[in-house]
Amino acid sequence: MNYDEKKFLGKLAQIETLVDLEDLRIEYLGRNGIINQLLKKIVEIPPDEKKGYGVEVNNLKNRINQLLDKKKNTLNNRMSAEFFDKTLPGKEYPKGSLHPISTTIEQIASIFQKLGFIRVSYPEIEWEHFAFETLNMPKGHPARDDFESFFVDEPEDKERGRMVLTPHTSSGQNREMLRLKKPPIRMINIAKCYRRNWDATHAPMFYQFEGLCVDKNINITHLKGTIEYFAKKFFGPDRQIRLRPHHFQFTEPSFETDISCNICKGTGFVNGLNKKMDKAKCRVCKSGWLELGGSGMVHPSVLKAGGIDPNEYTGWAFGFGPERCLMMKLGIDEIRDLYGGDIRFLEQF
Repeated sequence: MNYDEKKFLGKLAQIETLVDLEDLRIEYLGRNGIINQLLKKIVEIPPDEKKGYGVEVNNLKNRINQLLDKKKNTLNNRMSAEFFDKTLPGKEYPKGSLHPISTTIEQIASIFQKLGFIRVSYPEIEWEHFAFETLNMPKGHPARDDFESFFVDEPEDKERGRMVLTPHTSSGQNREMLRLKKPPIRMINIAKCYRRNWDATHAPMFYQFEGLCVDKNINITHLKGTIEYFAKKFFGPDRQIRLRPHHFQFTEPSFETDISCNICKGTGFVNGLNKKMDKAKCRVCKSGWLELGGSGMVHPSVLKAGGIDPNEYTGWAFGFGPERCLMMKLGIDEIRDLYGGDIRFLEQF
């Protein structure tokens, strides 16, 4: 055989580029290469030696292939190590993100933090005393019915009543007053709440954020100014709010807080024009306003239950839903989309 192993290895050791390596491959394994020349000589081999000759040439071919591939890997690795373009963009790896409700909660907490409100957290499983009685809802009140609230199957406490999955963050008002004992109080309580509701805009488990401010000479203008500050920071500077008289057991006077619709710009009509120019009513609000939540001045008996003298101090409170705020901000019309777990929906945020 006209193959010199030492000569081949010498040539292979001197190779520095992939182009030279390919030339060496052609020299030995190409159509007219050394290996094919050896195979053509098989006709000259005696019949009884042809089989052994063919096996030997094939083994030689495989060995050369292995050595060439090894050399190629060495050259590729060397080139990768030597060449690095730092201007090339990095690889993008798949990553998750916060749930839109979690993001909304953090935004809300950040807005009120700038006003000096302290974020607190109170139990999700509450006593009737804090959830109802300290908020002017005595026994027999409709909100304390089994059809409205989720009661826990545990023994009733003589002083605090039954255990209940907290139906609102308002139960934190009394706990915060008792904790601090003396105003000033600026609280923002964001927590899960539970009620027997389930439709396009209600869920049996939902979030609520409670604002409470108690101090001397606190009045309705402070309440309206705080809510307006929040609305413009969260929804945008062009949004307006209004306080509409209402009734809540634990505030007096009480208000429903409305915010101008972002679809019709508060006009109540599709194109944001006046009634003479546009007769098609807005499908979202139909009146130019959307209900944000409840608010009002803290009832004197609620202050008393928290150990605060209502003759010396006054306060206001509100309770809004982060989900509702998010829906009104982005135009989402189905609360169940937020809790459905559909990754196609959640990836949009």
